[in-house]
Amino acid sequence: MKPVKLFYLKNCPFCKKALSYIDALKAEYPELAAVEIEMIEESEQPAVADKFDYYYVPTFYVGDEKVHEGGIYPEEVEAVLRKALE
Repeated sequence: MKPVKLFYLKNCPFCKKALSYIDALKAEYPELAAVEIEMIEESEQPAVADKFDYYYVPTFYVGDEKVHEGGIYPEEVEAVLRKALE
C-alpha cells in the first residue's frame, strides 16, 4: 500500500467535502478503510506544505505523485484511495 498525504485547510469548504467523502467511502467499502491518510493542515504545518508543489486544497499525493488538486467529487476521492491500494 502506498502512503497518502492530504493537504487541506480547516475552513476550506472543498476540504470539508473531501473529508466527508473519505469517511463515507471507508464506511461503504471495507477495503478502503485500510488506507491511512497523513493529514497536513497547511496553515499549521507550513514547513511541510512548502516542500510540495501545489496551489489549491485539497491536494492528494499518493506516494510521491500528486494525484488530485482542488475541488473534488466522491468518485475522485475513491480513485485516490484505490490508487493507494495498487
